[in-house]
This record gives sequence, C-alpha cells and structure tokens, in this order.
Amino acid sequence: MLPPAEGDDWFAVSTNVLPVAVAYQWSVLPSCGAVVLFSGTVRDHAEGRDGVTHLTYEAYEEQVVPVFERIASEMRRRWPSVGRVAMLHRVGRLLLGESSVVVAVSAAHRGEAFEAARFGIDTLKTSAPIWKRESWEDGEDWGTGAQAIVDVPGEGI
Repeated sequence: MLPPAEGDDWFAVSTNVLPVAVAYQWSVLPSCGAVVLFSGTVRDHAEGRDGVTHLTYEAYEEQVVPVFERIASEMRRRWPSVGRVAMLHRVGRLLLGESSVVVAVSAAHRGEAFEAARFGIDTLKTSAPIWKRESWEDGEDWGTGAQAIVDVPGEGI
C-alpha cells in the first residue's frame, strides 16, 4: 500500500499490513509543526473477554473511503491548520500486535493535530461501516461495543 503521489488525503481499506511508518513520513509537511499518529493494535483481551487470539475485520468496502472523506472534511472545517490526513483500515484476520487502523494527522501546531487525530479515530470507529469479530479459546463473537453506523457531526452519512 503506497501513499498517493499528490494531494493531502490518503484513505484506504486493505487486506495488506498497514504501513504505519510510511503513513507518518507521508504526513510530514514543511508547513506543519506536528504529526499525530494513532495506530490501533490487536490486544489479547476485550471487555469481559480474556484470551483473545485474533480479530477478523469485515467492511462494506465501497462505503469506507467515502466515510473517511467526510470525516477528513469535517476535520479541516474544525481545524483549518490541518495539513495531511491518512486514514487506513485493515480487513481480514489479524493476529495479536498487528495494526488494524491508522489515523495520521499533520497540522501547524500540536493542539490541532492532537484534537483532529482524536476526532478522526473516534469518528471513524462510530461511523465507518467496519466490524470486528473477536476470537478466543472458547469461541468467537462480534466485538464488544459494536453499534450501528452514526452520522459524522454536521454531515449525513
């Protein structure tokens, strides 16, 4: 998975390993003094579930990037100094320690970069049509806290 040759947005859903370091490097701009990168990784437990061995992500892939685009648009509306935005999500079976989602945001100052990145990952998790299935020794089920798709504030999905 390679970053775009031009533009300030990089959105993707893929079965490939997410290029965390590449997303960081791509986000750096001369006009931006801060880059905040969030990488969500598979852990060995969930609420009320110990011994998680792996996660399997599914997505309504045709709708993921359009949702990411609306989230980034709202970021730029709220924090005009945002430079680049990368939102990448992996689908398929992921093992412990693997990165399932990356959100990287560059901005002129750290406050805006932190706030925009936090908004990005929080809104992605509640808005993008992506679902996880947790597997552990005694079974499997949809991830705890799974919910219906919600609207990005100020925009209809």
